[in-house]
Amino acid sequence: MRRLLLPALVALPVLGVLLFLGTWQLQRMHWKNDLLAEIAAAEAAPAVPITLDPRPWTKVAATGRFDHAREALLGLEVRGAILGSHLLVPLLRDDAPSLLVDRGWVPLESRVPIARPEGAVTVEGYIRPAESPGFFAATNDAAGRKFYSFVPAEIAEALGLPQIAPFGLVVLGPANGLPDPARTLPRPTNSHLGYAITWYGLALSLLGVFAVWARRRLREPACPPMQD
Repeated sequence: MRRLLLPALVALPVLGVLLFLGTWQLQRMHWKNDLLAEIAAAEAAPAVPITLDPRPWTKVAATGRFDHAREALLGLEVRGAILGSHLLVPLLRDDAPSLLVDRGWVPLESRVPIARPEGAVTVEGYIRPAESPGFFAATNDAAGRKFYSFVPAEIAEALGLPQIAPFGLVVLGPANGLPDPARTLPRPTNSHLGYAITWYGLALSLLGVFAVWARRRLREPACPPMQD
């Protein structure tokens, strides 16, 4: 048995790490399931009046007037074979800072007219938090009003807006011409069960390999002591 001691001491920490990673992924899976259930419940519930400091991804309703003269484009998105972007329009509010509203996807080149409602409107959607542009993020074209990272303060400065909320609103609604709004709240992927199975499978494989090796090792004759 002494011949197995050192290999076992090496294998045990590896086994522990694999079991820990599998258990961690299961915990992440349960957390993600709860989050998805919360998102589904919020999606099914009616929109709540927007506040000055709403939680990200909350379904809300906001009232104001669209400032179509300060429209901008956010990001790039291909649908089918058509390249488009998201139409970003300030919503001017009497009792609160202006709000950048993502009204939905529009093609960059289209002969279909874009709806631009006038006067007071109430829009429903979900709260989109500001982004922190990554190192490889595309450079915004402030002069051309084309943005690739959602940074409300930076966009507001380029559009000449004196006050802006530090978050945005993404419109939810059915397909009804252009812009084409979002249908659902964003949902994170949930692949943690597959990761857990992978880690537990590796742990089981390690045990199997060690058991086969140990069995063969024990069957080998012990080396005789060296003689002078």
